[in-house]
Amino acid sequence: MANHPCDVAIVGAGIIGISTAYYVTKLRPDLRVALIDSLQPMSMTSAQSGENYRNWWPHPFMTAFTDHSISLMESIATTTGNVINMNRNGYVLATRTNDISQLQDELVRGYQVLENNDIRQHDSPTSASYSPPSSDHWNSAPQGVDVITHSALIRTHFPTYDSTVKSLVHIRRAGDISGQQLGQFMLDQFKQAGGKRITGKVQSIEKANRYAMTMQGSNSTVNADKIVNAAGPFINEIAGLLGTQLPIFNTLQQKIAFEDTQSIVARDMPFTIDLDAQWINWSDEERELLSADDHFRWLTEEMPGAIHCRPDGGKQGKWVKLGWAFNHAQVSPEMNPQLLPSFPEIVLRGASRLHPQLQTYLNDLPSNRVHYGGYYTMTDENWPLIGPMEPENTFVAGAMSGFGTMAACAAGELCAQWVTETSRPYYADAFSTRRYRDRILMSELSAQRSRGIL
Repeated sequence: MANHPCDVAIVGAGIIGISTAYYVTKLRPDLRVALIDSLQPMSMTSAQSGENYRNWWPHPFMTAFTDHSISLMESIATTTGNVINMNRNGYVLATRTNDISQLQDELVRGYQVLENNDIRQHDSPTSASYSPPSSDHWNSAPQGVDVITHSALIRTHFPTYDSTVKSLVHIRRAGDISGQQLGQFMLDQFKQAGGKRITGKVQSIEKANRYAMTMQGSNSTVNADKIVNAAGPFINEIAGLLGTQLPIFNTLQQKIAFEDTQSIVARDMPFTIDLDAQWINWSDEERELLSADDHFRWLTEEMPGAIHCRPDGGKQGKWVKLGWAFNHAQVSPEMNPQLLPSFPEIVLRGASRLHPQLQTYLNDLPSNRVHYGGYYTMTDENWPLIGPMEPENTFVAGAMSGFGTMAACAAGELCAQWVTETSRPYYADAFSTRRYRDRILMSELSAQRSRGIL
């Protein structure tokens, strides 16, 4: 029987597991670290990422966490000649109401912890202080947030948005990256530092003096002093082998990407989120047919907001990505989840409310297209779980529903700090299971109207 001794075994080679391995080896180059997965690195949930990032969250802890992750990504972009294709087009939150006081309150609260927390108000037809989005280098983009509450100014800078939009919030420390390139860079660095990749599915875990993990379908065993559970949607499967469970669940969310053959979406358009709920624009005949079917009646009812659209492939690209995380059904994860065949039409109809010209594709979606999906692994409060779990010397890094790519660097570093017992940021306990013993914090999170799910 082959034996693989190591100090730290990380189960899961998605971007969170890879990042944890990368930062453990950076903090403690002397440790023997193994990264275990039955699949190729970043080939499941991480492969379905929207590859977006933002530092906007309604709670200052999450803002500080993701803002730090962006700084770590910027450091990688700087040292590698921007191999991760980082840009800073921003995030735009669009709504058809003039009253955005609640959203502005969340902005103020979320950004209070940042040094660059300027929130600029633009409520006239022109504004010399507003910098429109640009595909230029991320380092030249503005900081802070721009709030636009005048329709004429919105029309000037965002002419393709629907004319009913009355308010925009443009988060500036936001954009997109190549998640695959980020993961590959960290994986290469991990291997160069002596890290070991082990291919196999963990079948059992036993504890004597050390942890012994047997691999399914092989005679190999991994022996480790510490285990990190970074198994993505299968976190509770690994937790179960350790005799415990974690307060997480999975929902299946889907996206489409297609070639924008009509050049409808501007290449420097920010990642845009339509905040408003809507009714999908079916014809009367279609609505009647859907209403008569128990399985599809929900498509005729009010749908939640947060449908999103962005150009994909950079300045010279031609593709567009659309997503809509409207599914709330909790499911058991599968390696090959079954996608909703009608999703491409649903998301295209929904997105065309904010981008009316997308209706061009309703009956003629380009042949160059991809329909894909992955799991949002999450806690009720939509905060990550990073830190110690039961039993002793086991750790978790996961529950990053839809924000795994943007949070990967900070999450990996934080988990590595727990594993190596080095200094941690002030919010470390709040992102671990210890938060459930903090009644004040949990009451605060329960009272939040927004959990930042986009």
